[in-house]
Amino acid sequence: MTGTTGSTGSSGATEPGAFPYKLVATDLDGTLLRSDETVSARTRDALAAVTAAGAAHIVVTGRAVPWTRHILDDLGYRGLAVCGQGAQVYDAGEHRLLTSVTLDRQLAGLALAKIEAELGPLLLAASRDGLEGEVLVGPGYRRLDGSLPVIPLKDAAELWSAPLNKVYVQHPTLSDDALAAVAMEVAGGLVGVTMAGAGIVELLPLGLSKATGLSLAARRLGVKAADTIAFGDMPNDLPMFTWAKHGVAMANAHDDLKAIADEVTSSNEEDGIAVVLERLLTRPQL
Repeated sequence: MTGTTGSTGSSGATEPGAFPYKLVATDLDGTLLRSDETVSARTRDALAAVTAAGAAHIVVTGRAVPWTRHILDDLGYRGLAVCGQGAQVYDAGEHRLLTSVTLDRQLAGLALAKIEAELGPLLLAASRDGLEGEVLVGPGYRRLDGSLPVIPLKDAAELWSAPLNKVYVQHPTLSDDALAAVAMEVAGGLVGVTMAGAGIVELLPLGLSKATGLSLAARRLGVKAADTIAFGDMPNDLPMFTWAKHGVAMANAHDDLKAIADEVTSSNEEDGIAVVLERLLTRPQL
């Protein structure tokens, strides 16, 4: 299948019909994926019906390619995927990296120094660039998914020894929202700052977002922002919602995303994407 997650089962199946958008952009974690990293039969069927109606489906995730590829392969996904918070456009069918943006390590080091001068030492991890880019994890950094491969970071100098897509930061006591706010205030002129999930505050190339990566992928598909509906759950989806014609937040979404969303659907555990797509596929066309 091209640009879809496939279709299995018959639960919630929708007959192909007219669909008002040419592109459906979905975040992965907390949005397309359930907590067990699967996609329900109902959501697969809804996406299959959308593509049968002529639209494309594109995954847009904060995960870099090495942490995304196995999920896309398991889903039978063959289209483009935007990975690494917009840093990478990946052809899942050809297993090929089409574009990649890396972090200026000198600016990132300066940004990190400014944040630590304000808040004290941070817990660090980093994602290296490339199809096989390793994730480095420093002492004390709280990993949220122990199943994904990482390399322990013993010497802080190793952090800067190869091109990076992003640096992850955690604070021993501050909340993610508080850490992201301070990082933006003291270092926002040097790097991008976003929160991608619980315990996941990231330093990115300045100006990079899911919207920049999605716009590149959409251009390759010949699709515009006005043709796009986007689904997400965290503040890192804010730029994508601003770019797209219609933004749909999951019921489990961060309040900041719900505040700007055009609508709020059911949670990722309750087929929130399918709920919206089925409605749009079956509504009367004027």
